[in-house]
Parts: sequence; C-alpha cells; structure tokens
Amino acid sequence: MNITWPNFNRNQLILLVSGGIIVLLLMYALLRDSTDTVSLAEASHLISAGTVDSAVMDGEYTYLTTRDYGVVKIQSAQLSQELIAQLRLEEKSSYGWIVFIVMVGGILGTLGWVYKGRFGLDSIQRTEEPIPAKSNEPESVSNTSVVPVKSNVRFSDIGGISDVKEELEEIIDFLRNPKRYYNFGARMPRGVLLVGPPGVGKTMIAKAVAAEADVPFFYQSGASFVQIYVGMGAKRVHELFAAAKKNAPSIIFIDEIDAVGKKRDGGRNDEREGTLNQLLTEMDGFEDTAGIIVIAATNNIEVMDNALLRAGRFDRRIFVELPTASERASILEKYLHNIPNELSIDEIAKMTVGFNGASLAALANEAALLCLRKNEFQVKMEHFLAVKDKVMFGKKKIAMLSEQQRHYQARYQAGKVFAATWTDLPYEKITLSNDSITPPSAEPLLKHEIESQIRIHLAGIAACDLQFGEHASNASHDLTSARELVHAMIYDYGMGTSLLPTENACSDLLQRLYAEIKMILERHSSQVDKLESILSEYEQISKALAKETMNDIL
Repeated sequence: MNITWPNFNRNQLILLVSGGIIVLLLMYALLRDSTDTVSLAEASHLISAGTVDSAVMDGEYTYLTTRDYGVVKIQSAQLSQELIAQLRLEEKSSYGWIVFIVMVGGILGTLGWVYKGRFGLDSIQRTEEPIPAKSNEPESVSNTSVVPVKSNVRFSDIGGISDVKEELEEIIDFLRNPKRYYNFGARMPRGVLLVGPPGVGKTMIAKAVAAEADVPFFYQSGASFVQIYVGMGAKRVHELFAAAKKNAPSIIFIDEIDAVGKKRDGGRNDEREGTLNQLLTEMDGFEDTAGIIVIAATNNIEVMDNALLRAGRFDRRIFVELPTASERASILEKYLHNIPNELSIDEIAKMTVGFNGASLAALANEAALLCLRKNEFQVKMEHFLAVKDKVMFGKKKIAMLSEQQRHYQARYQAGKVFAATWTDLPYEKITLSNDSITPPSAEPLLKHEIESQIRIHLAGIAACDLQFGEHASNASHDLTSARELVHAMIYDYGMGTSLLPTENACSDLLQRLYAEIKMILERHSSQVDKLESILSEYEQISKALAKETMNDIL
C-alpha cells in the first residue's frame, strides 16, 4: 500500500510537534512510578497497626494501599514471610496498560482531527475510558479515629484546686445552660489555657470540667499532631474539630500544646507551621454558638506563638501552681482515704514542700507498698520517711566513701544543716548522700530570702574551708546554684547596690555572702561539730534533732 505523505505547512508542523510533546508529557506523568518508598521499619509499623488494606507485588517492589497515607512501596526482598502472611495480596492491575492504550488512541485521534483523515485514520474509532483519579478530599468524619470519651473524674476527686474550680465554674455552667449566656449577649472564651509545672493535675482538671458539664471529651496530645508526613498534622486538627462540632456541646483538650504552638521564628518547618495555621483557622472557624470549649495545657507558655494567645482564641489563662501545705493535706486525704493508716496528714503535708499532686500520689502508694512488704497492717510516718527520697530523687546507691572522704562529706553536710536550720528553711532530713532542702517557691521572693538560700549553698564549702583549708569537688552543684541565684538577683531582680548591674556586682555579692556564712559558722563551730558527729554516726539528721542539738549547745 502506497501512502502519500501530506505537505506540512509551518503552522501544522508547530501544532503537530506541540501536541506530541504534550501527549508524551502526559504519558510520562501518568505512567511513571511516583509512589513514595518507605523503610522496613515504617512498613512493619503500618502492617502491624492494621492500616494496610491491600498489597500488590510487582517485580522488585510491593505496593501497599494504606488508609492514612495512600499507596506506598517497599522493595519486595525486604519483606519477611511473616509480614507477607499478614498482607491481603491482590493480582497485579493492568491499569497502566489501559492508560497507555488510551493515550496512543488519543495521539492517533488528534492526528486524524488535525489532518482530517489524510492518513486514512478516519475509520479508526477511539473509545475513551474514564481514568480513575485519586481523590484529595479529606476522609469523612465517620471514618476518623477521633472518638469522644466520657470522663469519670469529678472535682470532688481532686484536692487542693479551690481557686481553679472557681475559674472553671462558669465554663461548666455555660456548657450546661448555653442559652442563658446567648440571651444575655455574653460570649464564653473559646479557649482556656491551663499553665503550670508538670504533675499539678492539668489533665485531671480538664477531665473534671467535662464530667461536671456532662459533655463529650476529646483528648489529644500536642505531640500527636507533629507528623513526618507533610499535611497529616493539619488533617488531624481538622478531624478533631469536625468530630467535636458533630458532638457539640463538647470539650477539646490539647495537652502539651507548646509542642505544636511554638513561636514562628522564621526557620522553615512547613509541617509544624501548617499544623499551627490549621489550629488557628479552626479556632476562628466555629461560631460562638457552636458549644465547643477548647482547653489546652502547657508548662512553657513563654515559647507559645502570640497568635494563639490573642483574644478570640486562648483568651483565658488559668495558672495551676504547686499546692500549698493546706492543699497538699487535701490531696493526701484523697489518696489515703482507702489506705489503712495511723498518720498525721498535716505533718506529712509540712514535710512535702515542693511536691506536686503526682508526687504525692506516688508517695502515698510507695508508703503503702513498703507497709505491705513489711507485713504491717497500717501505714505509719516511718514508711513515708523511708520512701520520701526515693520519690523525690529516685532510688540510688550511696557511693562508697573512704574514711577521709566520709569525714569531708560529714563536715560539708553539717555546714548546710546548720545554715538551713539557722534560717528555718523547710526540710525534713539531710543525709550524707544528699539533702532534700526545698527553696521557697512562693512569689514574690524577698531579697533576704534569696540571700539566705545562697548562704545555704555556700555553707558546706565554708565549713570545709574552715576545718580543712580546702573543699571537695562535690561542691560544684551548690556553687553553680549559688551563681545562678546571684546572677538572677543582679540582672533580673535589680537587687544589687544599684538597679543597673555593674561590672563586678555578681562576684562582689557572692564573696560577701560567702564571708558572712563563713563568719557565722566560725562563731558556732561547736554546734557544727556536734551536727557533724551525728551525721558521721547515723548518716542522717532530721530538722527536729538539728534544732534540739543547736539549742542545747547555746
């Protein structure tokens, strides 16, 4: 068959070449394998978690269809028989060849249309088949794993947060009776930020609000939004708020929100910033009548982005501080309610300065376990004294000391016992291995209170220098703490000789306080000697015994 080739003009040639290039680019885009490759560890996690719906083995690679991340691939040689046995394998699809045939038909059809059948292709009928497109729409809320829970924690179960309860009472009333506020024209804060150190009960407080209001409670950790896959954090935020709206009125609680809500400092972190932007958008997106309250917790509010803290988002902040003595007594009463005991709760509260709610719970539990180990029937004060250091510092073995090292350590600790007792700083006992002196934490701190704390840090060094003319390397921690407090006094609190720090202000203040405590210890050397002998013999001394010893020698 002889074919007569048409005469091409310039426009036809340009159209033909351009059309061919476009079609080839489309074929390349559709037929190339752009699937993300995952490691064996990631594939094992996906398979074990049950998120793989199907798998196809295609030569070198095995393609996994997952619910959360679409289609990913891994080299088939990496998969063990145990992992393959967990997969639902399907036959290799001929999808690529269908696309190829359709594209070839498209090329021929285009040529026939351009040249009006000059190549004898008019008789070829092109059958177009729809190419399935991968949807980019987010999964429906019904398919999400965000599920509300019913909280069973009540305010009556939490001790020592009376001031926090007062702040949250109107939030509870709003969730119970929203129409009362709408009719009056009042608007509840969309976000409540609980700020406080770890272990003070921020999560329990949020659960108690949900239980008292009898509404669904959605819990998420800020760290759960930080994903390795771009866009997944924002998607999870969207799903969380969508589920809360569906179950309104409800409470969303985001723990450790600083993990996702840190200040944007210009450094690129597309995933974290995308998640933060989604959170900001969602908090702006629901109406005042939506019946959703967002409660978040952080122990580091300084690093949070200002956009989160502005009015209309987290516009109410509640500070949850370490419990006072009366609040510690209230918390201990809750934890000891079902434990047989013969205790003065007020005495335990006094000796647990600096403990948070979680530490008090651990202390009560450890004391109960010790009582059971000793086959006793009631928890006593001696059980609490025995486990207090274990809860505060963890169980640790006392290092073996030589006779000379023990002598130095006893003198060092004796100096600190004297200084702490002299200034009446709260402590229960001091041992050869450590001291459990807790500095005052109530703001504002007065100048003389900080200076007393610095003198205590320097007392061990001064006692050894007076007795031996030198001190040991174990003074490094106390010396560092003393320097930090002096620096804060001069530069942060303006407590130097002038409000503005001078060149030698820190060293002058440190030397003055050291000279003062050294002079006091020298004047009362007999009392320090007696405290040292008690520490050497018993390896510990209580504040009560230290006071009695010092008063006897006066």
